[in-house]
Amino acid sequence: MDIITLAEVTGSISVLGYGLAAIGPGIGMGILVGKALESTARQPELSGRLQTMMFIGLGLIELLGLLGFVAFMLA
Repeated sequence: MDIITLAEVTGSISVLGYGLAAIGPGIGMGILVGKALESTARQPELSGRLQTMMFIGLGLIELLGLLGFVAFMLA
């Protein structure tokens, strides 16, 4: 196997790894938004506070995805 083919295979594997790593934050965001909607339906008077906490949680989950992207670019 020559060096060019090896580099192409390595690049493809790292893209696949980042794709698999992006599944975690996607699932986390879906669960968080779903639970926030469920909580708002149960107690509508707390919707403002729940929305604020949901956006903070979404920011932290998105940070995981961005850290994975940075690690992918540095690798």
